[in-house]
Formats: sequence, structure tokens, C-alpha cells
Amino acid sequence: MTTPLRADAARNRERLLAIARAAMTEGDLALQLNDIARRAKVGVGTVYRHFPTRRALVEALADGAFATLVDEARAASRHDDVWTGVEILLRALLLRQVADPAFAEVISTGPDQDATATTTEHREQWSAAARVVLERARQAGVLRPGLTDDDLHHLVCGTAFALRIGDEPTLRIDRYLRVLLDGIHAAERNGVNSGTAGLQARRARS
Repeated sequence: MTTPLRADAARNRERLLAIARAAMTEGDLALQLNDIARRAKVGVGTVYRHFPTRRALVEALADGAFATLVDEARAASRHDDVWTGVEILLRALLLRQVADPAFAEVISTGPDQDATATTTEHREQWSAAARVVLERARQAGVLRPGLTDDDLHHLVCGTAFALRIGDEPTLRIDRYLRVLLDGIHAAERNGVNSGTAGLQARRARS
């Protein structure tokens, strides 16, 4: 069990996280711990006690987004419509990457780079829920054949990268996501529109 931080230590930790988050929002992805200490007006040792490496700091910044993503993936895995579940899953992953540069960095790497057990646990929980969503879609025949879970992960990460090129990426999310969903829908192979409407049309013909 983790020992609770003293009140002053907890305040220092939250201050360090706030400063690091602001730095990333401003485009400073280096997050040099010495610089974070200077901005927070604390000793470097204080930073290293909370975050022994830059990666540990990035994972702490991404923790909330990762926990929310796990909840969203679980909700997607329980949705009555399997294709809507895929849409919810991929939209959640895309939104988190666009909105949170720390999360985008963590999710783009593998568990071998995780600095904390919490991040690895989030990763495993996310993967388990995502596998349920995608397996349901495969069994329903709505996911383009041959696409692996890794393929889909890479496609979403690539879409997130494309969104970050240019201004106001959040305004383009729906358009880019629709292109992605059109491409991975099995109905596209037969010229049928993607999305839930496409799935309903397939069911009506069966």
C-alpha cells in the first residue's frame, strides 16, 4: 500500500504537475526536471523525489487521461451495437491523444518503457477492453478482414499525428475519424456506406 504524502509534499507534487502540464501545453515537450524545479521554485532534489525520471513525470501527467480512457473502453465493450462500440473506442483514443500530449507520448510506446506499475496496469486494462470491442466487431463481420489490433492502434496514432499538424485540431476530429471509420468498415469492401447505417443495411439483407 502506498504511503500517503505529507500535506506539504502533496502540495509540492501538485505544483510540479501543474507547471509541467502548462509547459507541455505551451509546446515544451522536453520537460527537463531542472527547469521544472526552477519554475516551481523548489530544489531539484524535491522534483527527483517525486519523479525520478522525465518518463515518470510524463506518466503522472497522463494518469488521469489513461484512467478515463479505460472507463470509456469498458463502456464501449458493453454497447449494444458493436460498430458503435468501435466508434466510441477509437474516438476516445483519438481525443485523448489530441488533447493530452503526455498521454499521446505514453500510449505511443510499449510497456517496456513504463516507469510505473500504474501505467502498465492502465495499459493492460485498456488492451483487455479494446480486445473485447474489436473481437465483437470481427464476429459481427463489420470490421475489415485482416486488420489486427496493432494495425488499428497505429492507424489511430497516425490520425492523431495528422490532426496535430495545423491549427485547431479538435475542429477536424470528426472529419478525420469518419475517414478512418470508413476505411476499416468491412462494408466498404462492397461499396456500402460505413457506420451504424451500413451495419443496419447488412442486417436487413440477411
